[in-house]
Amino acid sequence: MGRLFALVLALALLPGIVATAADKAPAGLVLTYTSTASTQSDSVLASGVSLYVKHGQSPTPFLPAGPFTAAWEGAILADLRGTFVFQAALGGTLALEINGVKLLSVTGAPGGTNSALSAPIQLNKGANAFKATFVSPENRDAFVRLNWAEKGSALSNVEGPFTTPIPAAAFSHSPSPSLAAATTLHLGRELFLQFRCANCHTAPRTEMPELKMDAPSFEGIGARRHYDWMARWLVDPVALRPSARMPKLFHGDEAKAQAEAIAAFLASLRGGEAKPPAAEYRTHQNEPKPDETPPAAGEPKPLYERLHCLGCHNPPDAAMPDPQKLSQKRVAEKFPAGKLAEYLQAPEANDPWTRMPNFHLSAAEAKELEAWLFAAAPKANPAPAPTAPDLIEKGRQLVQTAGCLNCHPLKLENQAKAPALAELAPEHWNRGCLALSAGSGQAPTNDPSTKAPQFHFTLEQRAALQAFGRTDRSALTRHVPSEFAQRQLRDLNCAACHGPLEGIPPLDLLGAKLKPEWAGRFIAGAIPHKIRYDAHPRGEPWLEARMPGFPTRGVALATGLAAANGFPPHSSSEPPNQPALAEIGRKLVGKEGGFSCVSCHGVGKQLAMEVFESEGVNLAFAADRLQPDFYRRWLRAPSSVDPQTKMPAYFDEGKSPLEEILGGNAEKQISAIWEYLRLRERMVPPDAAAP
Repeated sequence: MGRLFALVLALALLPGIVATAADKAPAGLVLTYTSTASTQSDSVLASGVSLYVKHGQSPTPFLPAGPFTAAWEGAILADLRGTFVFQAALGGTLALEINGVKLLSVTGAPGGTNSALSAPIQLNKGANAFKATFVSPENRDAFVRLNWAEKGSALSNVEGPFTTPIPAAAFSHSPSPSLAAATTLHLGRELFLQFRCANCHTAPRTEMPELKMDAPSFEGIGARRHYDWMARWLVDPVALRPSARMPKLFHGDEAKAQAEAIAAFLASLRGGEAKPPAAEYRTHQNEPKPDETPPAAGEPKPLYERLHCLGCHNPPDAAMPDPQKLSQKRVAEKFPAGKLAEYLQAPEANDPWTRMPNFHLSAAEAKELEAWLFAAAPKANPAPAPTAPDLIEKGRQLVQTAGCLNCHPLKLENQAKAPALAELAPEHWNRGCLALSAGSGQAPTNDPSTKAPQFHFTLEQRAALQAFGRTDRSALTRHVPSEFAQRQLRDLNCAACHGPLEGIPPLDLLGAKLKPEWAGRFIAGAIPHKIRYDAHPRGEPWLEARMPGFPTRGVALATGLAAANGFPPHSSSEPPNQPALAEIGRKLVGKEGGFSCVSCHGVGKQLAMEVFESEGVNLAFAADRLQPDFYRRWLRAPSSVDPQTKMPAYFDEGKSPLEEILGGNAEKQISAIWEYLRLRERMVPPDAAAP
């Protein structure tokens, strides 16, 4: 669905293009998909011209699988006049038109090689009308990636300009009623999934990951939560957490007593706790090994600050809490001593779909965080749980009949009944969970006389759910990887770290940068090593933040990020390694007669030798991590990827300063270094004896 644009780049990649379109028109392009067979259409907002749709899959949840057309429309913006050329990698057919001038009309070969460069076009200052139309191929995967280059830039060479992806900041669009209507439908579907509506209103189970979502397990919950916190939560979750998705289940005079009965029953469940996940998710990446000397402490920041917990949470003692963040004020009321630390080490142990990630905390770090949070939070005086057998039995019956077991796993018969999704006619989507009480224009509340759960939906959310209810709901049977990734990045608040924090790349780069196989393991938390060392070779820590793990989402997020950037879910098979070329690459990364890459980059067990400000990625991991296209772009023009990078550019105008190696040809030298990187764990450091 176009490159993800959770974060707009701070700077444009090339001169002459505005850094943001916010002061001119909304950012992004309107992307309209049209099914060839049914002529149905669906519109979304995209940040650029890129997509990957596997043959036999739908390009969007609201269209059936099969051939389709995708049309991107809007404007490409220029701060100053400049002359540009465009190029596409594609499987399918693409037509590109700017200011009414047809620049490209190309069909990709089965291998998806780059097209020829377009004719040059001068972009006028301000908005230039932009339209790209892609037609999917009949019997193979559909994909497209559109790049550009400014004529006369330092990236040009004798073979023509070196093209790079177009930044999101260069595109804008005009809002339209059709886009607004489509956005409402997508929101309704997203809310249906987020609030787990299918757990009560049963729907056909499909490959959609969210239809497998459960809430936290009730097994052993009495040992993990205080009784009186559970009782207050059950009365009205939103009263304790305004962003809570759990509904208010009980209404009227008996609500408090019913909540207390369920809490008493849950408090009695103290055995059979779910175990922490496998050791692969608990790598303790920041714990020094027994034979290592920890970095000098200096004046360390609190662990809470180093992990950037503020990105998602209001701390317990926040004077001016952000309403968009989760408050931790009641953390001591919720968790018994020791249980918060246990939870922080493996949040997914009892709730596989939790939005709280696994930060790979050591036992000492988890205890440090618990102590810090409990010290900052209001003191708790938890009341003991009632133990009267009749009250516990009443709670057990309510758990069985009130719908709790539709979401929360527990080895107990579920006796709750709700209409299946297929039974909910469109005109019924203003009843039950979506019914409004008679009001006077204030925030809506459900009818207090109903027994239906109360979800505290806003008017906008109710309208979106009702609009979705008026469809045939077939969109719930279609999993679109790029669309899944977009929703999850919002839901997990990934943009709180990716982009704002130094050293952490913006989200819209990741799908084009990382191979999906490696990224899936990394996002899941299953990569046992850190990509960079925790301590600078001089001893002081240099990168405080760390990437947490999302075990249930890793693979699906990685493939979705790749698809949004126009890449397949699996990397292409590699040709045999070329040892002679790899040996040249080994010389090129060395200090003697090379580019001295080893000054900042480690090679396997050899640490970086002379780091100045920040240590680079260990080169032994590069071939498993990086898309080959990204690797070449990074070496040719690092600042086109990250304007603030400290990585030097060695290959201006396609030439290398090391003219004695491979004739000084930039592309040949870049290929030689890649062959060396492909040796992976077999890499011999440049300063070691040749094998």
